[in-house]
Amino acid sequence: MARKAFFSFHYVPDAWRASQVRNMGVVEGDAPVTDNDWETVTRGGDAAIERWIDRQMNGKSCAIVLIGTNTAGRKWITHEIKTAWNGGKGVFGVHIHNLKDRNSAQSVRGANPFDYLTLDNGRMLSSVVQTYDPPHFDSTKVYAYIRDNLDVWVEAAIAQRAA
Repeated sequence: MARKAFFSFHYVPDAWRASQVRNMGVVEGDAPVTDNDWETVTRGGDAAIERWIDRQMNGKSCAIVLIGTNTAGRKWITHEIKTAWNGGKGVFGVHIHNLKDRNSAQSVRGANPFDYLTLDNGRMLSSVVQTYDPPHFDSTKVYAYIRDNLDVWVEAAIAQRAA
């Protein structure tokens, strides 16, 4: 049985890349939100967005941050990471810049979003949370690498939080 995971990613530039990972079938993810649904949520302001994120994370055992060029430091990505971490969920990141987008373009490797958060002891979250950067440039090989390892990464992140 596939684990249930919450996928965090920068929607506009990375939705196509994220859909490739989400549709691998390795983990059961949150349901994709349509542009219209997201507009409805955002019209309710920050509190509505926070409630939506909380509902989406409910019942998930892990948060997977799909790291694109501009993922790090984004307000809602940071909020999702904090929510997952503080909720005791497994958390990790996967760089997706070498997956092709809908125009068959790759992008530039983004910064580690876990470098932007600190733990109570003052250490950066990146000193605890794993990020994975597939060691390939060919999009097909990147896809296969993520598909072949995603379940292992999920289990490792969950086990880390249980320890």
